[in-house]
Amino acid sequence: MRTNATPAAFIGAVLFCCAAVTDAQGAETVLGDGAPHGCYEAAQFNGLPREGIATCSAAIDSNALTLVDRAATLVNRGILKMRIADFSGALEDYDAGLILNPGLAEAYIDRGAALIMIKRYSDAIADLSKGISLGTQEMHVAYYDRGIVRERQGDLVGACADYRQALALKPDFALASVQLDICPRAPGTKPG
Repeated sequence: MRTNATPAAFIGAVLFCCAAVTDAQGAETVLGDGAPHGCYEAAQFNGLPREGIATCSAAIDSNALTLVDRAATLVNRGILKMRIADFSGALEDYDAGLILNPGLAEAYIDRGAALIMIKRYSDAIADLSKGISLGTQEMHVAYYDRGIVRERQGDLVGACADYRQALALKPDFALASVQLDICPRAPGTKPG
């Protein structure tokens, strides 16, 4: 089986202190049949989280995975744990996956989202920035989430720069567009 980072469909948003933080995004592709691929499909295509977690766990427990597929399956299980608000469990899975494959950009973005939810903002900034530097497939989400963290930390200039970058990458990204309302603007110009 081969694992590659792939763009994830926009999964939804979780409300967070008057602003939305994107839910975990980047499912890691696991090709083939069986539990590892079923785990990927549950994470990628918004499957039922508890059933997906069981499928992922069966794949991980089977010991039949390559290191790359094991890392991807751990990240995918973390995404599913995020969907049931098991942030500590998600962090454990993201950490384990990144130990096996530290080049998984999407895992840093997903872990950053979990860190935001438990208000570990400095760690979230570091992970989101790392995912950006590794070339995440969900770049607009990474910039948006980092903007949310910067806003929470009082860095309005940095937050606005990240929201603008998210919109430059995906002009129809409604969450970032709404957040631009907090950004200062020159007299006579439109918000953002």
